[in-house]
Amino acid sequence: MISYKNNLFAYLINIFVLASLLVFYSCRNRDYITYYNEVNKIDSIYRFQKDTLTAIKKYRKLFRKYSPKNQDRIEEFKTFITLSDKYHKNFGGKKTLMKFTSTIAPYGNSYKEYFTLYNKYGIDSIAVKKEIAKWKAQLNRRLVDSFTIAFIRDQQEGRSIKDIMIVNDKKNANLLKWTLENYGFPSIDKIGIYGNQNVFMPMDNFLGHMIESEYYPFFKEKVLKAVKSGHCPPRAYAVMVDKHNVLISKESVIYGKYETFNTVFDTININRNRKKIGLPSTNHSKRITKDFFKKK
Repeated sequence: MISYKNNLFAYLINIFVLASLLVFYSCRNRDYITYYNEVNKIDSIYRFQKDTLTAIKKYRKLFRKYSPKNQDRIEEFKTFITLSDKYHKNFGGKKTLMKFTSTIAPYGNSYKEYFTLYNKYGIDSIAVKKEIAKWKAQLNRRLVDSFTIAFIRDQQEGRSIKDIMIVNDKKNANLLKWTLENYGFPSIDKIGIYGNQNVFMPMDNFLGHMIESEYYPFFKEKVLKAVKSGHCPPRAYAVMVDKHNVLISKESVIYGKYETFNTVFDTININRNRKKIGLPSTNHSKRITKDFFKKK
């Protein structure tokens, strides 16, 4: 009888462990393009239809499935938390706020804007600063050092001297290739946004300067995978591809994220292509930009 109970207990433990692993790996391997498209739908409900309570409900459901991002200008996680608080809806309290802290940690002192909200839920400034420090400590220092140098190199002489620019872009392309092969995409969670000495490191600009590299096909493949895994914003990939199409391969833009005076847009195709990588439609993007600058 004891043996039977022990065997049953061991069996149940194994089932639990297996189920936990399945949940872990399914969450880990989720396609973030689906996430971005869901965010776009919910943001439309909030921004265009003004249906705040539905947006809150759908965001809550989405963030149970995906580790939330807090994209530039859309700021979906911030929107969910602040609206939930305003309308007295449960968003997860302290636990969710500390998770939110890691999404705003890369942006300098922006966390200070939320001290009132933190205090409301029993989190003082010391705890917030500790969480920020914890986030910074997990950055890959080797990559931070390397990309700080790369971004300084990228802007040497304001990119005005062609010979220097060509040499520097080649060095940076070699660094990016090595990083993708050894560490994966140099995401915000690996290198942040501000490097050593507060050097600004906008990855979309950096990728846009990789279009003449012999490694471009490799970059295109790997960066798209990073979009799917949630490590690279769709915008950065779209800028790189569109810029290559316009300036190098002399083809039409795919996502409408880079243009010249002669660029012709096929809005229907562009919106279809945008959805494939999780970008909002052209009209939605215009509204997001308009609302963003309205707040300034």
